[in-house]
Amino acid sequence: MHSFAQLVELFEEKLSKQLLFPETPATLYEPCRYFLDLGGKRVRPVLCLMGNELFGDINPDAWHAAAGVELFHNFTLVHDDIMDKAPLRRGQPTLHERNGLTAGILCGDVMNIFAYDQLARIRHFLPQVLHLFNKTSIEVCEGQQMDMDFESRNDVSLEEYIEMITLKTSVLLACSLKMGALLGGATEGNANRLYEFGKNLGIAFQLQDDYLDAFGTEAKVGKQQGGDILANKKTFLLLHAITHADGDASRSIRQLLDSDKDGKVGQMLQLYRDTGADLVCREAVRSYSDKAFECLEDVAVISKRKDPLKELATFLLQRDS
Repeated sequence: MHSFAQLVELFEEKLSKQLLFPETPATLYEPCRYFLDLGGKRVRPVLCLMGNELFGDINPDAWHAAAGVELFHNFTLVHDDIMDKAPLRRGQPTLHERNGLTAGILCGDVMNIFAYDQLARIRHFLPQVLHLFNKTSIEVCEGQQMDMDFESRNDVSLEEYIEMITLKTSVLLACSLKMGALLGGATEGNANRLYEFGKNLGIAFQLQDDYLDAFGTEAKVGKQQGGDILANKKTFLLLHAITHADGDASRSIRQLLDSDKDGKVGQMLQLYRDTGADLVCREAVRSYSDKAFECLEDVAVISKRKDPLKELATFLLQRDS
């Protein structure tokens, strides 16, 4: 069994051999290389490989599936950055800022096409893998649209928020695991349990991200504390506070959402504490984390083979950045 770090190294080596972008037009393919080299964590392809290795040695099909998942993920990031008008990605200029809007659109498009090119090289279980991947791709787009719609809505419920992060973030983690498992010959039951493990892990991870953005320290998180608050981004914390605030607190929240004054972050954090949003968010992280580990426990393989997945999940959920 391989550790997360070992699989990242092996994946990078395989990807450099499997994914050979043409040299021309350089204005299309050089930005693609730039974006893929920005240094993402490679969590999704590694989950695919771990899902595969649960049931035996990693097979050639799993490497193609892992590459396809990572290319698709990066395609969504490129287009998300355009929609969000984001200037930076992983501390570096976003692709559209560096190379222009047209390049951003086309590079995202071509990475998605190359993702399918990798999947087309799978020799076994291709219909099942493609059905799962296509379903997931549609759901990711639905989640992104929900997130964009939330920006202009003042009536977003916590249930809708959980649905949005499930579609936008969690299902791709779940898909990665299940694809690897299917290609490893897993039973339908085991593959579905891994999917549920990934889905609940993804929800817990995003809720933890919401919490850290507000209550993590800048030194540990590596970004400005309260960035979501300053951007009026709808998070679990904000939606819980809005729902549970009394008259005075509710008015204070609405006033802060319409304000850019100094002290906004500190005042909103206090309102989160007053409404119990901080504690409820942390409890939600624990709840979804527990669900994830229960699903993993139910996967019918030798417990020792699950250790790399347990270690990765624990690392993701106990991080402070």
